[in-house]
Amino acid sequence: MSAIDPAWPVSEYAFPGPLRDQLVAALLDGTKTSTSSLLLEYSANEPLPRAGDRAVVVDSAGTPVAVETVTTVEVCRLAAVTLEHALAEGEGFESVDEWRSAHEGFWHSDEFRDSLGDPGFHVTDETEVVCVRMSVQTL
Repeated sequence: MSAIDPAWPVSEYAFPGPLRDQLVAALLDGTKTSTSSLLLEYSANEPLPRAGDRAVVVDSAGTPVAVETVTTVEVCRLAAVTLEHALAEGEGFESVDEWRSAHEGFWHSDEFRDSLGDPGFHVTDETEVVCVRMSVQTL
C-alpha cells in the first residue's frame, strides 16, 4: 500500500473507548464492511461520502490503523435499512431490529446528543440514515 495521503480525512468510529475499539477491530479483521451514520451529521463542511473516497481510520488513541475506501453510499429512512446492511456492520446483529436497537442506544446516548447540541434528540422511522459500504486496507 502507498503512503497515506495527508489530504485524506480521518475516519473515527463512535467515540474513543470500548465501542470504537470494537468497531475498529471488526474493520481490521474484515467482518465490518458497512457503517451507518445520520444524514444530519453532515454539513456543507463535511459532504456525504462518495464511492472512491478514502479516509484514514484511527483507533481510540488517534493512531492511524487502516485506510478505508468507500464503495457505495445509500441514504434511506431508518425504517428502510436492510438486513444485508445490518449484517455487514460486523457487530453480530442477526436482525434489523437488533441493529436498530444498538444504533438507537448510541444515537440517544448523552454523548451523541451532546455532540449534536440537542439533549432531547430522538430518531424516528423517518430519520435519514447514511449507509456506507467500504473496503479496508490495514496499515
